[in-house]
Formats: sequence, C-alpha cells, structure tokens
Amino acid sequence: ANTYFKHKSPTCERDSWLKSLFVRKVDPRKDAHSHLLAKKEDNNLYKIQFHNVKPECLDAYNQLCEDVLPSIHADPEYPCELVGTWNTWYGEQDQAVHLWRYRGGYPALTEVMNKLRQNKVFMDYRNERGKMLLSRRNQLLLEFSFWNEPVPRSGPNIYELRSYQLRPGTMIEWGNYWARAIEIRQQNQEAVGGFFSQIGRLYTVHHLWAYKDLLSREDTRNAAWQRDGWDEVVYYTVPLIQHMESRIMIPMKTSPMQ
Repeated sequence: ANTYFKHKSPTCERDSWLKSLFVRKVDPRKDAHSHLLAKKEDNNLYKIQFHNVKPECLDAYNQLCEDVLPSIHADPEYPCELVGTWNTWYGEQDQAVHLWRYRGGYPALTEVMNKLRQNKVFMDYRNERGKMLLSRRNQLLLEFSFWNEPVPRSGPNIYELRSYQLRPGTMIEWGNYWARAIEIRQQNQEAVGGFFSQIGRLYTVHHLWAYKDLLSREDTRNAAWQRDGWDEVVYYTVPLIQHMESRIMIPMKTSPMQ
C-alpha cells in the first residue's frame, strides 16, 4: 500500500507562526480577584441601595426611613449595620442612598433577609416605600483591603460617592495603584470607604469621601496634586475607566455618618 504524507506548504507554516505571535498569554491565577483585593481578617459584605423617589414623596420617604431603619440597625437579632443613609444633593435628584454592612458575609445577608420577611414593621415599610419610588437598584460589595473600615462620624459633613465603571480585567491594576494612592488621600481623614462590586453591575468601584463643605472638598482635592505620586496615580488609572460619576450627598437625620 502506498503511504501519502501531507506536508504543510511554506505559506501555511508562515501563517501559523504569525498567528502564534498574537496569542494572548494568560496569567494563570489560582485565586479570584475578590480574594486578592478584599480584606481577609473579616468577612464583611456590603449592600448599597439607590432609590429614586417621586419628587412629591421625598419628605415622606425620608421620614419613613428614619422611623424604621434605625430599629433594624440597633437590633442584635439582625447581623447587619446601617453604615450610612443619605439624600443626593448634587447628581441624581430626589435620590436616597443606603449602605449596609453584613458581618458574616453571605450567610449573614441570608439570615437578615429571612428574618425581615417575618418582620411586620419592615414589610409594612417596604409596601409603603414601594408607593413612593420611581425605581431602585442595588449592588453587593466587598471592601478593598487597603481602605479603612467605614465607621460612624460626627458632623456636619457632606459626602461624595465617586463611582467608577472599570474596563473588565483591570480591577487588580486599579487596586495596585490605589493601595499607594490612599496614603496620599488619608492625610485629612477624608477617606471613608472603598468598595468593589460582586453582584449587580460588575467591575464597579465606589469611593466614599467626607468633607466639611464643598470648599473644603475643593481645597483637599487640590492639595493632593502637591503630594508626590498623586499625578502618577491619576495618569495610570484614568485609562482603566469606562465611565465615572460623582454624587454629593447629605446625611439623613438618623444616619450613623453625619
């Protein structure tokens, strides 16, 4: 029997070699990004809620939240804490933002949700709240390991929530730069918390800052440019961003952060 051998032509070999030059080399990481970036000494999970309120209902909505949410925060039966609750002053109007912490991660979140379904006061609150809202959305977040854990603050303060939508695959790079940058921005104690999304809109980063007023915000941000390294952080992190947004927020009367 005759045996036929097929040989690649020089053209095919050249094309194959060229294609190999453009194959992306993947770094085989053995751990999820969340494990590399989040704090390991605790197991905190955060939930951020954005509620867009009917303009004519904003005062009633705020009063409803002030009547109900602090009781959940204070009840030891619920492994959760209300970190802060605000109204947006500049940015999206007639909006409320709530930030919750669940000590114990996803099991704590599940426990709280199950207990709240049996809580008549909360269920009445949720039903009444639904009549006042135009829309709502939330995200589950982890906190960056290099940021301080957010704690109650005395006021009066204004708060800025800066939200960044990053290009997929750039979260580690962002974290590496901001691990150095946060040292520059801690000098006036304005840094409150830094988070990245786990569920909801992904590759989202939220940085929360506190200032005495808008002029203090401007002075503090301008001062950062006079410190070594800040210009480099901005230069290298801006290309990682697809979209960014800033909200100036005012604490509600019962917010732990004032």
